[in-house]
Amino acid sequence: MAPWRCLSCGRTFGRTNQSHECEPALSLERYLSAQPPPHRAIYRAVLRRLQTLGELDVDPVQVGIMIKRHRTFCELRPKRAGVELSFKLSRPLAHARIRRSLRCSTHRQAHFVLLTSPREVDAELLGWLAEAYFESPE
Repeated sequence: MAPWRCLSCGRTFGRTNQSHECEPALSLERYLSAQPPPHRAIYRAVLRRLQTLGELDVDPVQVGIMIKRHRTFCELRPKRAGVELSFKLSRPLAHARIRRSLRCSTHRQAHFVLLTSPREVDAELLGWLAEAYFESPE
């Protein structure tokens, strides 16, 4: 199924008439320029690692960066103490790095990790992100 593009904001979504905050996406550089320097390094580290997985749709909006394959599988949002990374898996994930998990559908759970340094974007985290990426429909 081809992605749906909102005629009002120009953003693409995996489902026709997907509910969303209807606002145009920012450029990545504009979004990053508004973030504190330590946060920028974390955003760039995550995006650099994710690009090794394959094609991405990076959608910076006012509240954060939505990262999609066909649908959003990962989000980055600024927090006072760092950058909150969330990703969706079809299984529970119990690990000390996971701050919280939420069921977002019958078969999907969102998991949340607070990143305070680019060094935390390691092989373990990339493994979870790769799982979320490959579970996301094309």
